[in-house]
Amino acid sequence: MSDIIKLKERARIVKAIRDFFDKLGFTEVETAVRIPAPAPEEHIDCPPCKDGGFLRASPELQMKKLLAEGMDKIYQIGPCFREGELGSRHNPEFTMIEWYRKDASYLDIKEDLKQLFLHLSLNTYPLSFRELTVREAYLKFAQWDPWESFDQDRFDFDMATKIEPALKEMGDPVFLMDYPPECASLARLSTRHSALGTYDVAERWEFYYDGMELANCFSELCDEAEQRRRFAKAKENRRALGESDYPLDEAFFKCLPEMGMASGVALGVDRLIVVLTGAKTIQEVRADV
Repeated sequence: MSDIIKLKERARIVKAIRDFFDKLGFTEVETAVRIPAPAPEEHIDCPPCKDGGFLRASPELQMKKLLAEGMDKIYQIGPCFREGELGSRHNPEFTMIEWYRKDASYLDIKEDLKQLFLHLSLNTYPLSFRELTVREAYLKFAQWDPWESFDQDRFDFDMATKIEPALKEMGDPVFLMDYPPECASLARLSTRHSALGTYDVAERWEFYYDGMELANCFSELCDEAEQRRRFAKAKENRRALGESDYPLDEAFFKCLPEMGMASGVALGVDRLIVVLTGAKTIQEVRADV
């Protein structure tokens, strides 16, 4: 059930988000909610529409097309949908903010999010942010190295049962940095040199507060051939899992060379409001009546 006081606070927070991005020179955009072809991700199902198309799980593909057409700093706040997701941290319909910048990397977007979070917290919440690489996290908390022998099922299980509880214990907001290449559906790859050796990573981070994932960011892949290969693999995996197949968005593939270097992030607005208001569930901060 919704909490009226928290709904009023939600309105204040959403207005503050818009003020933040407007002052940074971003342009607010509004793209289609019903789309012809979602990104084929293994564990994300978009509700189909009776007269064709799907309700979006994210506006990502459509916003990247705008970057390719010449826009450079854009954001969007709006509804997204996922089938089969309902719980204290999930809702079949939810609100997302996504923002994208041309000529930027995931490190630039990380600074955006830090400043946004500080702007919204009004000094009520911790002002320190911690960083931990995915490889460090799995070696420390799960006692294995996903780069030595990647196992998607084990990776996902340990993320939920070992990594996220450990991040909750850390207290401060945490950026979990640099994912295995196998976890890079839409992200650029780069090479790291460290005491652990030389290895490739996906330029991706997720932002956690109190053990709850709030945001997911990529340095965006702009290689058409590589993106086609990754989507083909994702479609194959969906079929193997018995999940519905999605058509490919050819206009998205064709826009990638024009998009060039860019980075973007998806931030769950409902979850953010849960954190900022002290709510216990997403349903408390949504007006689903």
